[in-house]
Amino acid sequence: MSALAQSPAATLVQSVDWLAIAPPTLTAVVALAVLVADLFLPEARKPVLGWISTAGLAAAAALLLPLLDHDRSTFCLTGTTRACSYTADRFTLVVQFLVLGGALLTALLSVTTLKDGNRRYPQGEFWFLLLSSAAGAALLPASRDLATLIVALEVASLPAFALVGIRHGDAKSSEAALKFFLSSVTATAVSLLGVSFVYATTGTLYLTQVADRLQHVDGQLHTLAQTGVVLTLVGFAFKTAAVPFHFWVPDTYVGAPLPVAAYLSVVGKAVGFSGLILVTVVAFPSYADVWGPALAALAALTMTVGNVAALRQQATRAYSAVRLLAWSSVGQAGYLLVPIAAAGYAEDPRKAIGSTVAYALMYAAVNLGAFTVAALVGRTKELNRLSDYRGLYGKNPLTALLLAFFLLCLAGLPPGVIGLFAKVTVFSAAVDAGLGWLAVVMAVNVVIALYYYLQWAGLLFRAPDGEATEHRVPASLTAALALTGAVGVALSGAPQLVLRFAATGLF
Repeated sequence: MSALAQSPAATLVQSVDWLAIAPPTLTAVVALAVLVADLFLPEARKPVLGWISTAGLAAAAALLLPLLDHDRSTFCLTGTTRACSYTADRFTLVVQFLVLGGALLTALLSVTTLKDGNRRYPQGEFWFLLLSSAAGAALLPASRDLATLIVALEVASLPAFALVGIRHGDAKSSEAALKFFLSSVTATAVSLLGVSFVYATTGTLYLTQVADRLQHVDGQLHTLAQTGVVLTLVGFAFKTAAVPFHFWVPDTYVGAPLPVAAYLSVVGKAVGFSGLILVTVVAFPSYADVWGPALAALAALTMTVGNVAALRQQATRAYSAVRLLAWSSVGQAGYLLVPIAAAGYAEDPRKAIGSTVAYALMYAAVNLGAFTVAALVGRTKELNRLSDYRGLYGKNPLTALLLAFFLLCLAGLPPGVIGLFAKVTVFSAAVDAGLGWLAVVMAVNVVIALYYYLQWAGLLFRAPDGEATEHRVPASLTAALALTGAVGVALSGAPQLVLRFAATGLF
């Protein structure tokens, strides 16, 4: 028996901590339950699937609370070398909270969209796909080996393709899904090639072991290892919509149902950035001289292209409000890349990574709030132009004030204090890492963004064109607005609740 215990096969026996994996597991179980229930429910009763999905996401988020006391790891090798595939540490819990909270708000938006869709959306399939994607997105930040990381990335991405094109009889939706699919498949292929090169040179998939072995790669394999690192990063750059891998974003956001666009703008970004953080800071720290400058250049290019394109949106163009949010999300991706690039230069990369997570939390709350208002206006103005928001204050004062607040947060202006503090934190990360030129580029882009955010906010308080249209707010949209507004106001009143992550690090 003792000989068996020492055999290589014995080291493959892995422990399972069911509490640690509970949040993504419950989300996946609810997805399967919704898919089965859809087979037996009559058409008139299918809206109940939306509320079951919403309750499941809320329960999954609540399961994060018992994990706050200490870090937990599971699916671990039992040999002399300790390595785990799943770790529920502080970084994991923060990103899982962002993912499940974003999916919950998306579900609230979707309830009204499906009801207004006049059977253009297959409800059972919609909720199954949303929950499946959320389960993959919640698994990804906990992944500590390259295989689990890629699987989680694809579980989060594949259902999203179908969600983008789920609207029946809509050519624009199908085209958006195709563009999204092709770009994402390309990213996956590039990532897999990079991962295979890394595995060939290190002989392991566990991130911590990869980090150790990359420092001692044989000289003949150094070029192969460096190529693997670069290709892996390129693949994740696609997922984060970094320029020049951003071309799918505006058309996908316009063609997708608005709740799905909101989901991609927040949860999709969380997936890409958490994966990028894990492969750079945890797996490839010895190659910081490669990915640090590359990500700094990508950050500068991404924020500039995104903000300049958003600036050019015409108020009377169809879907200009959604396009502005799409290009704005590209610009915001550039800001999110800055601290990750700074981690390649910093003595304590964990603090720099904390800046990205803090900024992502702020962005998630206020951007979902902006999409909620866009969904409300889109119920009566199908083309969702910027000009459709003119005079919104006279029709629905509270909604207009909330949208103005969300836009000011994104711009980084008071009373959106959390947006201001988050941007200052990102600036500090760049300056502390010696990237003064990148901080200057970011400052210029913040000024550019001020113009289009303030221009949109100004439209809300102008006299309306033509007859005023009442915007009746359904209960689910009211709940989404209340949640995002409350989070934004609370964080602006006490920004240290988020910004302390930047000061103390996450791993």
